[in-house]
Amino acid sequence: MHLGKTMVLSEKEYNMTVYLDKQNKRVRVEDYLGSLSNVIDRAEELVESEKADKLIIKGRREHFTQLLERGFSFEASIEGFFLGSDCVFFSKFFSDERRTSPHWVQEDGIIKSVYHLAEPAQKLSPPKDYVLKKMTETDASGLSALYKAVFQIYPTPLNDPDYIVKTMKEGSIYYGFVHDGQIVSAASAEVNFFYKNAEMTDCATLKEHRKHGLMKVLLARLEDELIENGVYCSYSIARALSFGMNAALYQLDYAYRGRLVNNVYIYDKIENMNVWVKDLVKPPNFGQ
Repeated sequence: MHLGKTMVLSEKEYNMTVYLDKQNKRVRVEDYLGSLSNVIDRAEELVESEKADKLIIKGRREHFTQLLERGFSFEASIEGFFLGSDCVFFSKFFSDERRTSPHWVQEDGIIKSVYHLAEPAQKLSPPKDYVLKKMTETDASGLSALYKAVFQIYPTPLNDPDYIVKTMKEGSIYYGFVHDGQIVSAASAEVNFFYKNAEMTDCATLKEHRKHGLMKVLLARLEDELIENGVYCSYSIARALSFGMNAALYQLDYAYRGRLVNNVYIYDKIENMNVWVKDLVKPPNFGQ
């Protein structure tokens, strides 16, 4: 599996942080300052040299119109992403195949169904033989075995214990459920300590253990730890075709904020991903 590469580019008119993602044939501008026009020009050069077919910019809301003018399409937003300021995801496609989305109507139906779900019971209690645990570096092999079992393809190399250890050292927080000595469910929070946001990610539960609501418990525990660390902007990017994951986020009071088209190779193909956002210190929206 190809690892991505992060580059920091600095010129007189701008500086930018860009992620070159060979695995998913895309270039993603993570951050920028200065001339947005020059940033876009440089990013498009990188798309050509990398032979990518999707360019993503994590833009500022005040650049919304400017990005439209340069031929980008708005896909999703995250409130409070940049130290309280909003992030807008804009994309440009460089092949018709990458732009085409055959499951769009089906995915719209999943969102509609999710929003018709009842408000969840406040307290979830899995059976006592499921033990909730904060994962450490010694759990990396067990975590990689779980991810290998659940995903045929994944955007990051989570089937490699060394990669999991690396993410832990960089600040990612993992929680999991252990059943009969085996990690059967896990999720992580990838924390950006500079901008004070966190992505809830790497959510996986073995099929035979999916009826106990384990993922909701894990995500709620991760949220508690984020609040303890002064991080209040939480978001998650879920497979648009997964009713269960989208439903779990909705029932934890996350709000749907858009869909990233043909964003990553995950599970067994390239897929659209839904963006869900939560302000961790805002009162719940249910019943409003």
